Amino acid sequence: MKNILVIGSTGQIGSELTLELRKHYGNDHVVAGFITGCEPKGILKESGPSELADVTNPEQLEAIVKKYNIDTIYNLAALLSVVAESKPRLAWKIGIDGLWNVLELARQNNCAVFTPSSIGSFGEGTPAYKTPQDTIQRPRTMYGVSKVTTEMLSDYYHTKYGLDTRAVRFPGIISNVTPPGGGTTDYAVDIYYSAVKGEKFICPIAEGTLMDMMYMPDALRAAISLMEADPTKLIHRNAFNIASMSFAPETIYAEIKKHKPEFEMEIQVDPLKQSIADSWPDCLDDTCARQEWGWKPEYDLSSMTVDMLEKLSARLKK
Repeated sequence: MKNILVIGSTGQIGSELTLELRKHYGNDHVVAGFITGCEPKGILKESGPSELADVTNPEQLEAIVKKYNIDTIYNLAALLSVVAESKPRLAWKIGIDGLWNVLELARQNNCAVFTPSSIGSFGEGTPAYKTPQDTIQRPRTMYGVSKVTTEMLSDYYHTKYGLDTRAVRFPGIISNVTPPGGGTTDYAVDIYYSAVKGEKFICPIAEGTLMDMMYMPDALRAAISLMEADPTKLIHRNAFNIASMSFAPETIYAEIKKHKPEFEMEIQVDPLKQSIADSWPDCLDDTCARQEWGWKPEYDLSSMTVDMLEKLSARLKK
């Protein structure tokens, strides 16, 4: 049985991934790592152990690894794209200096490490349609620069030290549980909240702007199944393209209107978010993930919309 530490367990992905890992491996085998001011609450706190785990504090992390005999680390500590652009030094400190601490700790204690990358690791010079697994990556945002560095540093530790490092490039993640928190793709979460609340949605992204998106259940399954995959089958490691759906604002709006005919949307472009979105791919080619570890999404835009509206309606009426 694995003993797992999730760093960033109260974040957008971590809060749901921690609970999903506990379903797979048992509550006591998954430690929810958090930082001061972002303590676990509710079921996340009650269902299993939690520890203060600041990625910039290697001694703190080492104590947790020793205490719980950790053999797998999901390192989710990072600032999202828009926030990272306003705090570039902090983004590097958490994303890269923090990753160095995690990789060194893992090397010394023989831990496997999952540190996700993102579609933000690509740039304007990258082929936008069916972006290949191996292609040019020259992002112009600190978020993107840190993600490319994450991929390269993780590969370095695998090549030089034999460390078991693995990662996916997450597209925009859409969740019915965790509110958005400063990402360029967050409009695709906000729009569902507005629809359920009966509010007009002000969209910060222009019509025709395609971006890859994924429903949270698929994102969680991707992270867990990659870490369970046979290492002898992995040609790539850091990081796999994974894809589920690609759409522009008017497409998701039209899908929601099938269920909420009265719903309204107005475009008011946010220049920063739009410039970031324009530098990202329209859609990714995830052939390598499908071939090397059997990746396959379960949700498309239609099935996700039905589930999002149903789950949010039930939650917001409480």
